[in-house]
Amino acid sequence: MSTTALDRDHWSRRLADLATRHRVPGAALGVAQGAETLEVAVGVTNVETGVDVTTDTLFQIGSVSKVWTASLAMALVDGGKLDLDEPVVSYLPELVLVDHEMTARVTMRHLLTHTSGIDGDFFHDTGRGDDCVEQYVAALATVPANHPLGATWSYCNAGYILAGRVIEKLTGQVWDAALRDVLVTPLGLDHTVTLPEEALLHRAAVGHVHEGDEPPRRAQVWVLPRSAGPAGLIASTVGDVLTFARMHLSDGVAADGTRVLTAQSVAAMQTEQVRLPHPYSKSDSWGLGWCRLDWNGHRLVGHDGGTIGQFSFLRVLPDLDLAVVLLTNGGQALDLYHELFRELFRDVAGVEMAAPVTPPVEPPAVDVSAHAGRYQRTGVRFEVWQDEAGPRLRMISTDTTPGLDRAPKDYALVPVTENVFAVRDPGAETWSPVVFYELADGTPYLHFGRATPKLA
Repeated sequence: MSTTALDRDHWSRRLADLATRHRVPGAALGVAQGAETLEVAVGVTNVETGVDVTTDTLFQIGSVSKVWTASLAMALVDGGKLDLDEPVVSYLPELVLVDHEMTARVTMRHLLTHTSGIDGDFFHDTGRGDDCVEQYVAALATVPANHPLGATWSYCNAGYILAGRVIEKLTGQVWDAALRDVLVTPLGLDHTVTLPEEALLHRAAVGHVHEGDEPPRRAQVWVLPRSAGPAGLIASTVGDVLTFARMHLSDGVAADGTRVLTAQSVAAMQTEQVRLPHPYSKSDSWGLGWCRLDWNGHRLVGHDGGTIGQFSFLRVLPDLDLAVVLLTNGGQALDLYHELFRELFRDVAGVEMAAPVTPPVEPPAVDVSAHAGRYQRTGVRFEVWQDEAGPRLRMISTDTTPGLDRAPKDYALVPVTENVFAVRDPGAETWSPVVFYELADGTPYLHFGRATPKLA
């Protein structure tokens, strides 16, 4: 193990150097290893104001919030109020989804493992009232199914918002209040909030956006609609996120000895529930809330988050009592994550991070005509074709949510195998997989973070 393991000055320099290289305006890094804690911060909260990022700066943790929502659900399991395999309609008899079988059979386990088939990127502003999640769930009656119940894995924000509504119904509280009573207060999290008016009481980061090689600019919208809360609206600090992670590393017990979750629920959350449809993504499988990663024989759990120009990364290595969190507010944050975490886990834990998908030096010649056509789900449409330069992919956003409406993007599909291709954004170093596959019934899909069915 390197002598730089938890050297504050070293990791502060490395974070600063790498954030500058990857044009990340501001970032905070936290490491919890046994009883030791390291927190460092660099950059600015907002390029227009120049306010420094500190370790007490709140960042939006985005979809890392899903692990918190899953923890709330498991607390209800511990209390005998929730059965993960009971149909959701047992708790929400008013639930109506577009597919009758899905309405009747979907369970909390489906929701927490992204296998419900509900089209996931339905962002719907139902206002700021305490009924916003309830109203959102009512609107799911109009959202088309992405795939049959349990037929594949497709990342699903909508499913977590529905899970949040179940939590509201069983606790008699809005999701924000349940989160505060079950997790925030017992864990002593003084810098964790869910509403913008709460964030204003702290130093808070602002998201930044960019296209290609242009410098990051302040996003025009700070936060997603309140109805998205259970899927991704927690704002927190590296210290508070580490405290949450430590509870999971301690079999559900807070630092003061308070039991937050049973050891059985903590273990169930980390246990494989579903395999991903291909082996090329960061995760190979999903637990309850947690994604599961295999780093060269070491099993980690974690989650990433992305909101409007803010990106977060949490990795937990239970066997070594180690948790690492990175919170950022724009730039090439994914590249920063890969370079920093690869170096940090190697030096701190002697663990080699798994390599992301990368096209071969000489990509195979692949005829993409079998995959050519249009693929569509809520919020986005893809077009696949072959031109004289090779296979191409166009991603067209159909989402009108402020802050999520984006210009079309064209990618070169670089072949990895006959059905697997790699793409990356202009100016980025990290490649992402695009995989073409079929469901058991032969229906063709494109998988690019989510499953997207091919249009007839």
